[in-house]
Amino acid sequence: MTLFILVLLIIIVLFTVKNIRMQFITRPVFSFFKKVLPPLSATEKEAMEAGDVWWEGELFRGKPNWDTLHSYGKPQLSAEEKAFIDNQVMTALTMIDDFDIVQNRKDLPPELWEYFKKEGFFALIIPKQYGGRAFSAYANSTIVSKLASRSVSAAVSVMVPNSLGPGELLTHYGTQEQRDHWLPLLATGEAVPCFALTGPEAGSDAGAIPDEGIVCRKEVNGESVLGLSLTWDKRYITLAPVATVLGLAFQMRDPEGLLGGDEDLGITCALIPTDHDGVEIGRRHNPLNMGFMNGTTKGEDVFIPLDWIIGGPQYAGRGWRMLVECLSAGRGISLPALATASGHTATKTTTAYSYVRHQFGLAIGQFEGVQEALARIIANTYQLEAARRLTTTGIDLKVKPSVVTAIAKYHMTELGRDVINDAMDIQSGKGIQLGPKNYLGHGHMATPISITVEGANILTRSLMIFGQGATRCHPYVLAEMETAAMENEADALERFDSLLLGHMGYASRNGVRAFISALTGSRFNTAPVSGVTKQYYKDMTRVSSALALMTDLSMLMLGGDLKRKEMLSARMGDVLSELYLASATLKLFEDNGRQHDDLPAVHYVMQLRLKNAASALQGAIRNFPNPVVAWVMRIVMFPLGNHFNGPSDALATELCQSMLQPGPARDRLTFLCPDFEGDKGGIAEVEAAFIAQHQCKSIYAKLKQGQKAGSLPRKLTNLALFEAAKAQNIISEDEHKQLLIANELRLDAIHVDDFESL
Repeated sequence: MTLFILVLLIIIVLFTVKNIRMQFITRPVFSFFKKVLPPLSATEKEAMEAGDVWWEGELFRGKPNWDTLHSYGKPQLSAEEKAFIDNQVMTALTMIDDFDIVQNRKDLPPELWEYFKKEGFFALIIPKQYGGRAFSAYANSTIVSKLASRSVSAAVSVMVPNSLGPGELLTHYGTQEQRDHWLPLLATGEAVPCFALTGPEAGSDAGAIPDEGIVCRKEVNGESVLGLSLTWDKRYITLAPVATVLGLAFQMRDPEGLLGGDEDLGITCALIPTDHDGVEIGRRHNPLNMGFMNGTTKGEDVFIPLDWIIGGPQYAGRGWRMLVECLSAGRGISLPALATASGHTATKTTTAYSYVRHQFGLAIGQFEGVQEALARIIANTYQLEAARRLTTTGIDLKVKPSVVTAIAKYHMTELGRDVINDAMDIQSGKGIQLGPKNYLGHGHMATPISITVEGANILTRSLMIFGQGATRCHPYVLAEMETAAMENEADALERFDSLLLGHMGYASRNGVRAFISALTGSRFNTAPVSGVTKQYYKDMTRVSSALALMTDLSMLMLGGDLKRKEMLSARMGDVLSELYLASATLKLFEDNGRQHDDLPAVHYVMQLRLKNAASALQGAIRNFPNPVVAWVMRIVMFPLGNHFNGPSDALATELCQSMLQPGPARDRLTFLCPDFEGDKGGIAEVEAAFIAQHQCKSIYAKLKQGQKAGSLPRKLTNLALFEAAKAQNIISEDEHKQLLIANELRLDAIHVDDFESL
């Protein structure tokens, strides 16, 4: 006891007496910290400073404030936005023939291009004073999703001018003169924009742009003009073949010191009319046979005035920050909208098809093998819709959540791929035979495009989500890194001492919370709600604490090497992502008014998210380079093992049965794939058959009863069975007619296109 008291007193003195603490703890730790500190490149530092920390910050810190999540509000359309969707968007849908666009034209029809321009589809983000619509991110996402339910090519053509590009860059950074000139032209569609960022040597590593702009003087119309000589070679540029104005990212250099500053100024963005001397719009690409415009552009020694730099000469070298801030908003709206549209379309058509397509005398939706895939489609669609709403909520709150949008881009496009693959598996021949009746084929073909653009998914997962999240969201690490870079050693040590005490307390609390939560099944964690979803909040707090502890231990043990441990950091990023997706799911359930018929989807999604998060934690522990630290993490985080098992087969069946019938729950998961008068495509056919079959449900019950009683043969074709039932007065004449109509609709729905020649 004496020894214990003595040790306790020493510890108390070490931590409470500042001079002693500074000498024996703070100074050695500070020295160690500077050695293991992961160095930040200039582009990384700009990326860190460019965006904002939002809800992901709460998830990263071990004890999320769930009331904060619920305080963000429910995304809603304004009256103007709703009217535009109900009128202009629905009209546009009637003009879309995706089979013609992709297979015949390789372009949108001229009347659709004109309609998009005239009705302001290219002006969704442009302020109203310049003729734009100034719609919310949620409205922008909804419009793109509804268009994508019928044509990815049409949706991409609309989303690009409203994403990363001249319109957004000018709105945020343009000079008044640039805004006054360009934004009205962009709003009316008189100017068609593209933005050239990617080149043969710079893709996901946009900071490695080799294209150059050299500051120089040139005589123009008898005057000596200070400007830039630009040389570039870009590819994969959407809308480039039809663009009239080119946004260009390049490295700006001033070797002669004409601006009186540094020689290497950094990445800069400029706006150049495509008919300007020397600008070349090259040949088209063929992105997986889709019909949207995509191609190349290049130029050699193209002279432009300095005031063509977006924001003017004072924004020279500030292009990287501009791109990071705008890219985060775009990747949180456009590509997630395409993925969510895939989910809504797959859910609407596959639930309908599974009900009307019969094999072995049963609707294929009654087979458990089909239900397994169908449950994934429904649950992933609920997840996609939830993430779409939460992410656009953040953007509409005027934050720039770069980590959240990286999560949304990566996970939502991957979920979109999973959904379309499962839908193709269930609908089989219906999905692979291309034609006007096929509503899955082009979406399936286009899915990898979303996976690769605006940052390849592999690198987004392995480098961005945790790489930025760990530093940006941690309450102490970024401040500690800034302290380590301070020139005044005494001031740095003083600040670090304060940070260190807070950091140690933070890490200790997370370790204790993670351990107690694991031992007690999260029983003592708090939740903002009661009822069936309460436990999910508690379990997510447990996972958040475990992630925070693992992050601290990883940074402490690996330091700068953590950046190179991409598989390890990707798994920790997966934990953060699963927490974000789960948060979005619970938020959607609350926003929808805690609808009871949503619960099967909520249970399935939440159990899957927790299972995936726990598996990612275990994977990180199993592959942690230091076995002693790995053992400690395993004891703290999973002392009783991993009991997050994911959704059961019974839950999958319940989820499918709830969605194989018309109703509000199904409507909430398919509204981005709308019905409209005059829709003659395959979606309208399969939905009409689905409704008609349900309306005949009681009549089919009479037929089954007749077969059970032996008055009707069991093995008859549908038409013969209907006739026999009518002849025996089991069904009436009107019921017989109703069955014939429903059966005709069913056959129309399951038939595929054929052609005389290809």
